Amino acid sequence: MAPKSCRRTGAHKAHSLARQWKTKRRRRDLDQIHGDMHPEKAAKLLRQEPDPDLPGSAQHYCLHCARYFVDLKSMKDHFRSKVHKKRLKELSEEPYTQEEAERAAGMGSYVPPKKVEVHTQPLEEMEESA
Repeated sequence: MAPKSCRRTGAHKAHSLARQWKTKRRRRDLDQIHGDMHPEKAAKLLRQEPDPDLPGSAQHYCLHCARYFVDLKSMKDHFRSKVHKKRLKELSEEPYTQEEAERAAGMGSYVPPKKVEVHTQPLEEMEESA
């Protein structure tokens, strides 16, 4: 048995709470959301079958933030929020590609990223289904 003076106290197991929260509340990345915004995939995500395990039975989904909402009112409130507007602004830039990474590494000349027109999803369709 090792003497007490050289035994570890267990402090090496401690993790940052901020790191735990960051991974717990992990959201989809912008390039994944750009993939979800293609018309055929977006239609499938906006018209999901009811799932009792998800909030609002997966009937109220924000495509740009990848979040489920309990009801239509809370989703409309989210559309007016600063978080949603900030996400729309982030999505207005074209996603980062391998070609852009190579240009940044010196394998070509710089080309600024293109702007993508992003609008909040229409609510008329959701009100009809509700």
